[in-house]
Formats: sequence, C-alpha cells, structure tokens
Amino acid sequence: MWRVKMQDDPQAFAQLVQRWEGPIQALCTRMTGDGHRGEDLAQETFARVFARRKDYQSAARFSTFLWRVALNICYDELRKIKRRRESFLEDESGATTEAAPESETPGPDLHLVQRERAEAVQQALLQLAEPYRAVVVLKHYEGLKFREIGDVLEIPEGTAKSRMAEALNQLNQILSHTLIEEGKVKCKPENKPIREVPVI
Repeated sequence: MWRVKMQDDPQAFAQLVQRWEGPIQALCTRMTGDGHRGEDLAQETFARVFARRKDYQSAARFSTFLWRVALNICYDELRKIKRRRESFLEDESGATTEAAPESETPGPDLHLVQRERAEAVQQALLQLAEPYRAVVVLKHYEGLKFREIGDVLEIPEGTAKSRMAEALNQLNQILSHTLIEEGKVKCKPENKPIREVPVI
C-alpha cells in the first residue's frame, strides 16, 4: 500500500486486490444479504481505496484501513436501500408484502438441514442494527480479534465486546422465535442461548 500511495504503483494495487477481494466481497455480501450487491460494493471499495490512497497512514495496518472503507460503503448502501424502501411504501396506496423466498421441504439430508440453518442465521443477521451486525461479521466470519474490531470501528475494545454480547442475545431471540414459528424445533425460547454463530 505504501507503493500505491507514494508511487501510484498499479502492480502493487493489483496485488492488494487479488489478496483482499474475496474477504471484502464476503463482508459486503453478509452486511447487505445480497451476493450481486456485495460484488459491486467490493469493487467500489477498492476504487475508493485507490482514490483515497493519499489518506492512508503507513503506521496503520492496511487491513484496518480497508475494512473501515468497506464498512462505510456498506453503511451508505444500506441507508440507500432503506430510503428506497420507505419511498416505495409511501408511493403505494395499498399494503405491500415482500415475497417470501422459496424453500424446500426439510428432509433427513444433513446438508439440507445445515443450509436451512445457515439461511436462518443470515436472515437473523440482517435484522440486527448495523453496529451489531458489523461486529458479528468481523468477529465470526472474518476472524478479527476484538482489539482489531475496535480499531476498524474506531471504538474501544470493551465496546466491541459488549456489542458482540448484545448481538448474540438479539440473534438468540430472533432465531428462537423464527424456528419455533416455523415448527423446526421443539423447544422454548429460554433454551441455552447461542454462543457462536454458525458459518454461512
């Protein structure tokens, strides 16, 4: 990144893109819940990183700089989505309902069960407020430590930990309600809360 900043080195930038494109696209996809949008936002992230290359401080870790840029782009996109949805609902004279995704009847196949569980977690994740969702994604899916998450989000490490605790509590409530509503488990919401987020 130093070569990109000081020399506008296209080969160095290409190496950064090659190394980080996958993780950044995964981050954007999990934040927005849309694979195609995640791909577009990842491209926008690298375009913005190059445009802001002079702002990069060489004393800081590049990954922290990159995660922060990507998350800010995701936040902007989520706000745009929310505004479009609100505008659409205001323009509609009647009630509007969002079409439910097609689902297959659960069978004994373990892969199908795991996929349905992962989809349930993804939908629950999208119901979290952005600050909580970001901590979960960075911790459980990108493998960052709480200290690193604090650096990315520019918050104290303790705040990152408390947000994670609250996020897991909210996920537990959402998933318990969802699974019971769908009749997929025979348990009550007061069952043992989740401590880890299944991989999506």
